[in-house]
Amino acid sequence: MAYSSPSVIKDAKVLMVGAGGIGCELLKTLALSGFPDIHIIDMDTIEVSNLNRQFLFRQFHVGQSKAKVARDAVLKFRPHINITPYHANVKDPEFNVDFFKQFNVVLNGLDNLDARRHVNRLCLAANVPLVESGTTGFLGQVTVHVKGRTECYECQPKPAPKTYPVCTITSTPSKFVHCIVWAKDLLFAKLFGDKNQDNDLNVRSSDAASSSKNVEDVFERRKDEDIDQYGRKIFDHVFGYNIELALSNEETWKNRNRPKPIYSKDILSDEPAQQNGNLEKKYESDELSVSAMASLGMKNPQDIWSLKENSRIFLEAFRLFFTKREKEIGNLSFDKDDQLAVEFVTAAANIRAASFGIPLQNLFEAKGIAGNIVHAVATTNAVIAGLIVIEAIKVLKNDIKNYRMTYCLEHPARNMLLMPVEPFEPNKSCYVCSETPLSLEINTNRSKLKDLVEKIVKAKLGMNLPLIMCASNLLYEAGDVEDDMIAIYEANLEKALAELPSPVTGGTMLTVEDMQQEFVCNINIKHREEFDEEKEPDGMVLSGWTQPVSAAENKDKSVGNGASTSDALITAVESEKDDEITIVSTLKKRKLPDESDISNSAAEAKNQKQLEVIDDEDDLVMLDGDLNSVKKRRLS
Repeated sequence: MAYSSPSVIKDAKVLMVGAGGIGCELLKTLALSGFPDIHIIDMDTIEVSNLNRQFLFRQFHVGQSKAKVARDAVLKFRPHINITPYHANVKDPEFNVDFFKQFNVVLNGLDNLDARRHVNRLCLAANVPLVESGTTGFLGQVTVHVKGRTECYECQPKPAPKTYPVCTITSTPSKFVHCIVWAKDLLFAKLFGDKNQDNDLNVRSSDAASSSKNVEDVFERRKDEDIDQYGRKIFDHVFGYNIELALSNEETWKNRNRPKPIYSKDILSDEPAQQNGNLEKKYESDELSVSAMASLGMKNPQDIWSLKENSRIFLEAFRLFFTKREKEIGNLSFDKDDQLAVEFVTAAANIRAASFGIPLQNLFEAKGIAGNIVHAVATTNAVIAGLIVIEAIKVLKNDIKNYRMTYCLEHPARNMLLMPVEPFEPNKSCYVCSETPLSLEINTNRSKLKDLVEKIVKAKLGMNLPLIMCASNLLYEAGDVEDDMIAIYEANLEKALAELPSPVTGGTMLTVEDMQQEFVCNINIKHREEFDEEKEPDGMVLSGWTQPVSAAENKDKSVGNGASTSDALITAVESEKDDEITIVSTLKKRKLPDESDISNSAAEAKNQKQLEVIDDEDDLVMLDGDLNSVKKRRLS
């Protein structure tokens, strides 16, 4: 390696954030490259599904801290270096700006957008260079972010979390992903999760109110009701009664295909499903191994089940939850490694899909959608880890002219697997690194301060412990707050903006600050009376930030093997997955290393789709980059 001078590395103190797919390869490469002092932060524990690519881990490590096990594994072949693991969340208060200042460079191998934004801001505040990365299948990327010299991680738009109106999920699904959302986040949560959480499984119609009592009672099991009767009652309610209720609203179906109510008696006989003798298997030793498929003698997860088979799986999974895992009911949340949960959600989604005329999917595909599973390639992680270390060494040498953002391509042009691009200069309109004021359209008479905090300050601006001021008046503060102020802030959260002690109306300028991130931005408030519920479900519109790519720009892509499973939405409200791949043209802002690259390889690489990976082995954005149109702008 041209840059691997011992003088560059020997005094370096490096922070790694993430010890997963990229992190394992990165820690190994750093150790073998001679880095003497490495710190690792990762809050996750090792899962069985990690073992096919995260090579530092073994079966007996399942359930243990990734950061600690990775350290122990590397020290076996590099015992004389210092590796400090933290089994913790990088957003914890101990990892503040002062903590970050002790490092020469920060290397990210994270798996979510929120944590990436948090680290980006801490690096900006601490003035520490950041090397970002991500992979998805055969695709990968490494980017360099240096305060004042290159764009920060948030200078360019990232994919928006795909959300669907509740009415689409509960009443008018048109895609299989809608059925997965319904089965996982509504039905599974209603039956097996927290009974006190709000959850509307009922189609809204003109007579919904009159049936509310029946709706509330149907999910309660009567004392004299055996589990099979209870299961069929739930089946008939959600797949039969609710559909009939939806059909009573003729206006809804004028321009849509009408769904078909499905009742258990029409699909299954009154005889109990014939079993294969596995019902008495002692599952208690491993609750996650309980399987409705095994009970019914069904083995191939890539078979598409018939409606009858889905119905049998639904009722058998339901029965097993209440007979083999009864103690967990009320505290369960969906887990992609929970076989019985995956079977239940797959069956429920398929039955609903059959009702609405949507093609059914097999368990393998349904699990990929529900669990955000991307079939990762270990080799890609290794390539990206090597590129991270190369860029880290350039950063340590302050070799800014040779910084590169490098994209790993699935279909190379002219035998080029890697496409290097010069970093772009900071975006002058970036609200994070350029402190450009934002603008928020909101109904100040109706919207509460709580809405502003949850939907804008936390969800969109990524602040964890926000402080909100209007002129010199403090309206809200999170974190370590004095007892006498807690009640005041809690009362303010429930007030409409215009009714706050210091009223927030059109023309007001709010200052929002996160003390942990040492990040401040100003928001100019614009009063607006009405919002489109479908297009603007939050009831407010934020402008001037790095607006995520809108769903309208997305292009349909079917859910299948490989990268397509990364495109699957998993929740109606909270999701970092999208059921479609987003196309944006950000490569036009970057330049290739020199003229010869543009004139020769770019012509053959024209329209070569490249990516911006948002989550390690998770989300990606395909860049529809015509490299001939790349503008050449060198960093100053």
